[in-house]
Amino acid sequence: MKYFTARDAKNRFGRLLDQSRVEPVLVVKHGRPVAVLVSYEEYERVEALERAYWAAKAGAADRDGYLGAPASEALIGARLALQD
Repeated sequence: MKYFTARDAKNRFGRLLDQSRVEPVLVVKHGRPVAVLVSYEEYERVEALERAYWAAKAGAADRDGYLGAPASEALIGARLALQD
């Protein structure tokens, strides 16, 4: 994976966009990763995978029965923690 410093990303934004169409680009600020820029096509692919995953989970829950409140809360909490 290529990387740009935050300064380079700002100063060479067009190049950053071009590179993100080829592969994900890591943006680093003060030596720490802060963002990853991906092409719109890659973003759509990942979103489709996530939708398919959760549709499969919902289908399994429907087929296998309701999990119950504690298990549902744990599953939702784990999902929300991934977004933080």
